[in-house]
Order: sequence, then structure tokens, then C-alpha cells
Amino acid sequence: MDLALILGAAAVTTLIFKKLKQPLVLGYLIAGILVGPYFDLFPTIKEKGNIEVWAEIGVIFLLFSLGLEFSFKKLMKVGGSASITALVEVLVMLCLGYGTGRLLGWSQMDSIFLGGVLSISSTTIIIRAFDELGVKGQKFAGLVFGILVVEDLVAIVLLVLLSTLAVSQQFAGQEMLISVVKLVFFLIIWFIGGIFFIPTLLKKTKSLMSEETLLVTSVSLCLLMVVLATQVGFSAALGAFIMGSILAETTQAEKIEHLVKSVKDLFGAIFFVSVGMLINPKMLQVHLGPVILITLITIFGKTLSTTIGAVLSGQPLKSSVQAGMSLAQIGEFSFIIATLGLTLKVTSDFLYPIAVAVSAVSTFTTPYMIKVAEPFYNWLDKRIPGKWKAALARYSTGAQTISQASDWQLVLKGYAINTVVFSVIIIAIGLLSSLYLLPQVDGWFGQEWGRVITAVITLIVMMPFLWALAVRQVQTTAFANLRTQNKYKGPLWLLRIARISLAVFYIGFTLGRFFSFTMAASVTMVIVVVLILLSKKIQLFYNRLEARFLKNFNEREAAAAAMEQPKVALAPWDAHLTSFNVRPEWEGVGKTLEELGLRERYGVNIGLIERGEKLIPIPAKSERLYPGDRLQVIGTDEQITLFRNYIDQHLPDIKPAKTEVELRRYEVARGAAVYNKTIRQSGIRELARSLVVGIERGDQRILNPISDMVLEENDVVWVVGNPRRIATLFRVKSEVKSEPQEPQTI
Repeated sequence: MDLALILGAAAVTTLIFKKLKQPLVLGYLIAGILVGPYFDLFPTIKEKGNIEVWAEIGVIFLLFSLGLEFSFKKLMKVGGSASITALVEVLVMLCLGYGTGRLLGWSQMDSIFLGGVLSISSTTIIIRAFDELGVKGQKFAGLVFGILVVEDLVAIVLLVLLSTLAVSQQFAGQEMLISVVKLVFFLIIWFIGGIFFIPTLLKKTKSLMSEETLLVTSVSLCLLMVVLATQVGFSAALGAFIMGSILAETTQAEKIEHLVKSVKDLFGAIFFVSVGMLINPKMLQVHLGPVILITLITIFGKTLSTTIGAVLSGQPLKSSVQAGMSLAQIGEFSFIIATLGLTLKVTSDFLYPIAVAVSAVSTFTTPYMIKVAEPFYNWLDKRIPGKWKAALARYSTGAQTISQASDWQLVLKGYAINTVVFSVIIIAIGLLSSLYLLPQVDGWFGQEWGRVITAVITLIVMMPFLWALAVRQVQTTAFANLRTQNKYKGPLWLLRIARISLAVFYIGFTLGRFFSFTMAASVTMVIVVVLILLSKKIQLFYNRLEARFLKNFNEREAAAAAMEQPKVALAPWDAHLTSFNVRPEWEGVGKTLEELGLRERYGVNIGLIERGEKLIPIPAKSERLYPGDRLQVIGTDEQITLFRNYIDQHLPDIKPAKTEVELRRYEVARGAAVYNKTIRQSGIRELARSLVVGIERGDQRILNPISDMVLEENDVVWVVGNPRRIATLFRVKSEVKSEPQEPQTI
């Protein structure tokens, strides 16, 4: 009866909200209020315990689906801009939320949880708003999606930290640090183990996997990780998110996401209805003032903090403002954080309905904030002093210039990652051995023989990882470069000795759990000798393990490589690549690019023409356009919009084949082949089959420069084409002291 009541109310309210073109989440919340204990006009839920179980399952599937969309690679590709922006925004909102709570006279724990509630924006609401407003293809949308990915990861960390804080009831620095270390430890273990085994399992059983069996297998893996997470003291939501992110690296990720969607939608609806059931309208009436204040702080605080964070990360002011106004709301993660406080009984009853009310209001305002973002930027741009705008432009250009890491930095970073990863694996093997294997073997063979057998098995399993920790070469090219320099020979030897010493310590520590100190020390020396004698065989075995892991890790990317479109952006002019199809009825069919004059009329450049299997990079002016051609067009949002209106055929979901055409920046140095020559004389078009789309000369930026323009020393030239051909023209010849700047992809 309760389930029928919940889904019936949800169906009616969501149909109404669909008709009104409002987010369905709000419909679910209102359905929860109508069937909840605080509203008497309709029947009320009887078995609240069952609803809580279904709601928790809803959270599990919501986080599982979010993990499927997350992917650790996606986080690595996000880059520094989104990471810096997200961290600035989260820290500012945590402080604002805490300060607001204390200003209202709330308890310390209520204020802390309010900060957590306000710090995370809503992925679901933003994606839906972007779809409805048709802005997914604009440059700032990529920045927003990157910020959301980082925020989702931060939200998972917040759940762990707030749980620890709720249990200790105080800012215990040691406990918080232990919680973070514990989280990192298990994340590494789960990720490495998951990537090593799960894609292989799915590949081996692919012929047996129907849609039904794949769904059952995926859900069972999700719930298995939920059990593991709760067993080690984390939330069920974290376990679901981790398994989703592991499955996101497999070639079956899209299919699993499609199969799980219906299950997620069903239990997700129950979760959001259960959220609405906890809202007491009378309490909202009593706390109307705090709701209005917190809503204003959410909208203006998130807009301002995100904009400042994006500007600090080197983004242009326009993209920063648009991103800030897009992220001015809270959503599903805020509900989960508020529910956590209620479940642990550390927050007051009024915090939850206030959080939901703020989410509802900010959800309504989100589409309007996105719409007015560009007009607001235009208004702001007219009022900012010219000196400020010039300084921001210089900072943005400088911040987005990728600095070359030194060989020493590369080696240190490689050694640090190598040490952390293999230390975690070795410690995990030791823990599993002593906690689970030893009791079983003791029962079979007796205590004395059990310890010997367990120690032997443990060391055999550890061998390849001990070898990798102590001997494996890291950053071989950078290491070889440093080894030729006398000043680095001493530090390199110290690093080697430190790695070997750490491996020996782990061997001795492991044996010390089974034997006396004297016995452990003696056997440790024997094991070290065995490691040295069998080094080549252990290396071969480890190489096989690493190859399998990397193959699983890169399998999805390799399968989709031919369909991926390189995402590039020309920062100073806010330009990017977009795909268009040539329709048979378009007036430009059969005309040459020179006749069409697209560059002169709309400011766009054609970087590539795809004609069936044939690719024409940097097409000549005499190239004609034919029906079915797919064009890769470079331009700003405004230029792309003008061109789209002209061609009247924009296909944002097209995934063109991967090509070697890239947009890169090069610096003209004295002695380069292009130095002191005009663009026409430089051979960039004829020899490199490339196109100059912009030049930076001091504070001056020139878009679409004329062919007679002379390339001077220190000019920064933006070129579209094959980077290998272009690089030869900008390389400085021998005997010239100044060194060329490496081409940098932005």
C-alpha cells in the first residue's frame, strides 16, 4: 500500500511538473509532502521503516549511476582550471554556510552541516537546464562539467569527514587525518583491484552476457562494494560510487548505464519522495527568514566564489561569469548530506526542511541565471576599467600557458606515486593475510605450521610488488637525463637506497607478525637475496601484471579512440572547434571556400573537411563543399552562432574521426625558419598545410592576420594544422642561443 501510494503520488505530481516544464525532482518533493505525516488531506504512509530502506537503496543507485558517469580518467582530464575553481567554491561555501549558521544562533554541528549542504551544486539540475537551453556546446559548459566532476569527488570526501566529525562531536585533527588516510588507502586498493579483475571478468563472459545477466551482474557488483564499504566503516553511498567509477572504465559502461537507468529512476523517485516526507510545512513557516537568507547566500555566494575561482585558475572573465551563474544551486548531494546529519542525530530537525526549501528555490532560479549570464557579462564588461580588463587578459593568457616540468620534478613525482601505490598494495596483502588467511590456515595445519605456510604464501604474493617498489624504473627518460649530470648523482642514489630500504622494512614487518624478531631479521636477509637472484623472473611476472592492468584501464578509451573529437580552445579569443554537416539544399554547395568567404563574413575558419573516408585538413581556398561533407569549424561562441544560422544545420552530437589536426601556440624566436618573414613567405600554409588564426604581440592580439604581416621575435602565433609539420618551421637553428618554446596544446 505504501509503495502504491508513493509511486501514485509521484506519477501525478511529475506529470504536472512535466507539463509546467519544471524539474521532476521538485515534483517528487511535493509528492512526499502530500503523502507525509504533516499533511492530512491525503492518505499517509504507514510503515516508515520500509520507506527508509527503499530510500537508502535509492541513494545507492543514484551514486552508482553517478559513478558510471564519473570515471577517474574524466577527473584526470578535467585539468587545473576546473579543480581550482571547484576547490575555491567549496571552501568559500563551507565558510559561508558555517558563518551563516553561527550568525543565526545555530549549534556548531548544525552550522558545519549547513556549510556541507551549500557547498555542492546539482549535477542533475544543471545537465537538464543545459539540455533545455541548448548551451551544451558552448565553451563555459565544458568548464562547468569539469567543476561538477571535482565537486562530486569532494562530496564523497565530505560524507566521510562529516561522518567522522559527527561521531567524535569535535574537531579531532588526528581522527580526521586517520579518516582521510583510510579513505585514500581503500580508494587505491578498490580502484587497482577493480580495474585489474572486473574488466577481465566482463570480457571473459561477454558471450554469455545478455542484457538481463549484465544488469544482474552489475547490480550484484554494486551491492558487493556497498557491503565492503560499510564493513570498513564507510557509507553505502561511497561503495556504490566507487563501483560505478570502476565500471565506467570498461567497454560495457554505456550499456550498464542504460540498463541501470530504470532501476535508478524507480528507487531514486522513492528517495526524493522520502525526502519530501520529512518536510514539515509549519517548520518552514517558522523558519521563513533563514530560508530566504540562506537562499540568497547560496545564489550570490556560489556565483561569486565560482567566478573568482575560475578567474584565479586562468579562465576568461566571460566563461567565469557564465560558470558561476550556472552553479548557483544545491541539489541531490545536499539532500544526502542533510539526511546524514538527521540519521546520525547530530543536527536539529529544522535543518533538513530548510535545505530542501533552499534547493527548491535555487532549482527554479537556475535556468534564468544561465539565461542572463551573458547579458550580465556584457553589462559588467562595459563598466570594468580598461586597465583591469587588460590585466585579466594577460593573467588568463599567462595562466593557461603550460609550464614544462623539470626532469627532477618528473622523477620525484614518479617516485612518490610509485612508493604510495605499491606501499598500499603491500600493506593490504599483509592485512588480508594476517586477518583472514592466517586463522584459516591455523585451523587446517595447526598454529606452528600455519604461521610458516601463511608467511610463505604472503611473501610469494608480495614479491612482484616488492620488486616494483625497490627496483622498477620510473620516468626512464628523465632519470637518464639526470644521471648524466654530476649534481644529481648523489640524490638519485639516495632515492634508490630509500626505496630498497622501504622494501626491506616491509619484508621484516610482515615476517615480524608471524615470527620472533631474531627469526624475522634472519629470514628477511634470505628473502632479499632471493629477490636479487630471481629479479629477472619477478620482473617478467610483474610486467605481465602491469600490462594487463593498463590494457583494462585503457580499453574503453582505445575502443572509442577513432570516434573521439579533440577538444581544443583558443583562450584569448574564446574560440573552439564545432562540427557541422553540409545539407544538399544549402546554398553554399558546390562553391569554393574563397567564394563563400566564411572567414571574412563570419570570422570562422575551416580546420578540416571530412568527406566519407577522406580527410582534408586545412583545406585550400579552391576546395569546394559537397553534400554530406562534415566541417570542423573554429570560432568563438558568437561566430559559431552566426555561422550556424547561415548553414542552418548544427549537429552537436556528431563524433568525428580522430585526426592529426590540432590548435597550438608557438613562439617566434630569432633563428627560426619563420623569423622576420611574412605569413605568406613563412610556408606555414604551403609547407606545413596549416593555417595562422591569431597572433599575440605584447598586449596586442590580432585575429585572422593578413598574409603580409611579418612574424617578429617573441610573437605568439596560434596555428591550426599538423603539429609535427608546424614544429619544424618554428624550431631554432643551431648556433642561435635562444631556445624555442615547445608547442603547447591548450
